[in-house]
Amino acid sequence: MLRFTTAALTAAFIAVSGPLLAQGAQVAFGGMQQDTDAPVEVTADQLQVNQSDGTALYTGNVVIGQGEMRLAAPRVLVIYTEGQGRIDRLEASGGVTLVSGEEAAEAERADYSIDTGTVVMTGNVLLTQGNNALTSERMVVNLEDGTAEMTGRVRTVLNQGDDAAQQ
Repeated sequence: MLRFTTAALTAAFIAVSGPLLAQGAQVAFGGMQQDTDAPVEVTADQLQVNQSDGTALYTGNVVIGQGEMRLAAPRVLVIYTEGQGRIDRLEASGGVTLVSGEEAAEAERADYSIDTGTVVMTGNVLLTQGNNALTSERMVVNLEDGTAEMTGRVRTVLNQGDDAAQQ
């Protein structure tokens, strides 16, 4: 005979009702704070620089690293702050993966504002945290405090493991 603890029942209720009720969710992301002043390293198959508009277009297997964070995409447009020679923002598209610590997020597009330390991911966002998964249409990651907010029909799948249900 199976017995459920109050915690297991609560978790089961959240897992079942979450997908039906959630319109937005605040979650932790990366388990650490990201140093947004750390150097940004970009590798890619190809680079096109446009001096007239202050952009650089990286294409083909683009990987961007800053501290413990990694962002990968087929195409990333780097926009520099006018007259300062420093990166203002990155616009990644074509299927983006963002990894920080043991967590990973995927989306169709990601815009990273260096000054504000935010990454806005849009289009079929999938966030995995261990065995748990969350999906939405939009996620805003605050790299300075290690949090994220998901909006646009949020769905959560919480895996509790076999031990919780058998107790």
